[in-house]
Amino acid sequence: MTTPSKLLYGFPPYELHQPSRDEAQTSPLAPGSQALETLEPASLDQAAVLAPPGVVERRYTLALVLRALKPGAELTAMAPKDRGGSRLRKELEAFGCQVEESAKRHHRICHVERPADLIGIDQAIAEGSPRVSGGLWSQPGVFSWDRVDPGTTALMKAMPAFSGAGADLGCGVGVLAHAVLTSPAVTRLRLIDIDRRAVDCARRNVDDPRADFAWADATNAPLEGLDFVVMNPPFHEAGWETKALGQRFIQAAHQALRKGGSLWMVANLHLPYEGVLEPLFARVQRHEAGGAYKVFEARK
Repeated sequence: MTTPSKLLYGFPPYELHQPSRDEAQTSPLAPGSQALETLEPASLDQAAVLAPPGVVERRYTLALVLRALKPGAELTAMAPKDRGGSRLRKELEAFGCQVEESAKRHHRICHVERPADLIGIDQAIAEGSPRVSGGLWSQPGVFSWDRVDPGTTALMKAMPAFSGAGADLGCGVGVLAHAVLTSPAVTRLRLIDIDRRAVDCARRNVDDPRADFAWADATNAPLEGLDFVVMNPPFHEAGWETKALGQRFIQAAHQALRKGGSLWMVANLHLPYEGVLEPLFARVQRHEAGGAYKVFEARK
C-alpha cells in the first residue's frame, strides 16, 4: 500500500476538521483503511487525529502518528474534554512536543509540529501493541480487551451445541467462536467485526479450518442461508450508548438466517430488544442469564 502524505485518524466532528481527499483514513474502525502500524517513519507531511478515549490506546495512537510524521510536520490532535481531551496536552508534551491548545465544541484541540527528537514513543507503542491476555491474543482498544466480557460468558453458558453454517457478528477476539467450534457438527463459521485489531487477534486465536474472517460492518455484511447466528452486539457508537446499533445487528442476523435458523444473543437487561426481536422472528425465548444480562433464542 502506498504511503500517503496526509493522515486522518478517526471521525472528528466536521466543525472541528473538514477531511480532504488527499487524507488517508487510518482508523481500525474504518474497514479497508491503512493501518498506522504500516506507515513508514518520517514519511507524512500532516496528520489530524481524533484521539481514542482509553489512555493506553490513545498514547499508542499518538506515538505511531508522531513516528510517521516528518520532523516539522503538523499534527492536530483532538478529543472531547471528558474522554481524554483534558490529558492530551500533557501526553503530547511528554513525547517532546511543544503544544498550542484551544477549545471548541467541548473538545480540546492540540496543534504541534513534530520535533526532531521524540521521547518515549517506543515504550508507548510497546504498551499498546497486541499481546496475549488470559490465554488469547488481544490489544488495548478492542472491546473487553483484557478480560472475557461477562455478557459473553452468560451467552456461552446458555448456548447449545450448534450444527451447520453460522456467523459470529461482532466477533471480537474470537471468544464466542471458540465455544461454537467445540461442536464437530459446525461446518463453517464466519467471524465479522468492524475493528481490524479484533479481527487480527481472532485470526491468531481461532485456528480452525472451518472459520473464516471479515473486517467489515456486521450490520450490512452479505450473509444469507445460515443455520445459526451468535452475537453479543455492541450498544455504544462513537462513544455514546445507543439501542439503535443493537437493533441493526438483530435485523442483520434475521436477514442472514434461513427459515428455521436460530439467533442466540446476549444483551444488558435495560436494552429493549424484545420490541425488535418479536416482530421479526417466529419464536423468541428468553433464557435466564443472571446478573445484569439476558439471553435470547430467536427462531426465524
